[in-house]
Amino acid sequence: MKADIITIADFSMRFGKTTVIDNLSFTVRRGETFGLLGSNGSGKTTTLRALLGIYTPMAGTLHIEGKPYQVDGGVKLGYLPEERGLYKKESVIDVMTYFGQLKGLSRHDAHEFSLKYLERVGLAEKVKTRLDKLSGGQQQKVQLGVTIMNNPDLLILDEPTKGFDPVNRRLLMDIVEEHQKKGATVIFVSHQMEEVERLCDRIILLKDGNAAAYGSIKEVRKKFDGKSLDEIFLKVYGQKAGQN
Repeated sequence: MKADIITIADFSMRFGKTTVIDNLSFTVRRGETFGLLGSNGSGKTTTLRALLGIYTPMAGTLHIEGKPYQVDGGVKLGYLPEERGLYKKESVIDVMTYFGQLKGLSRHDAHEFSLKYLERVGLAEKVKTRLDKLSGGQQQKVQLGVTIMNNPDLLILDEPTKGFDPVNRRLLMDIVEEHQKKGATVIFVSHQMEEVERLCDRIILLKDGNAAAYGSIKEVRKKFDGKSLDEIFLKVYGQKAGQN
């Protein structure tokens, strides 16, 4: 069994009087793709932000490689947040090259990676276009490129295919699978259960800040009498799942 790269133990989080995470514990193994699932408001993004030190937990520990995450801690990390954040008044190539340099690439290598990536995702003609002139899906492709451009050891993807059509969704999943094969650990947040079944080794399904299901996809399906992940999601959430 592979060693754990992420350990979350007895994690609790409140905002005001609302408990968002309630004594949550789970691990992510090195080299696996781990699905972090749940309806809106279930605590997924809160858990990721606490893991990355953006939030301070009320209780418990959240460790990457055995210690709290630090930007300069030696783990190459790529994080695609649900809320995208790029310099929208600058050109695509300038933004990608700039972030590549922040990630430790030379200006030349960042520029070359960006050109090849933009060609692959169908944005070669947008190299000198300002980001705010791109569609939402095109901006999302650019941010994914920024996320993966230094071949991270750990990829955290929060709703990476949100707003994508089936062709672009497949393209993104192909890119994620390539990083899987290179040995990257991937945390994958998605409401698309077919993506989860294709990519993920293990999952945790959160409800009200607790684990409603946790384990390999085979183990979780067995626990729920062989149901598909879509059916399990609906069983856990009932009618609420359709209201988010």
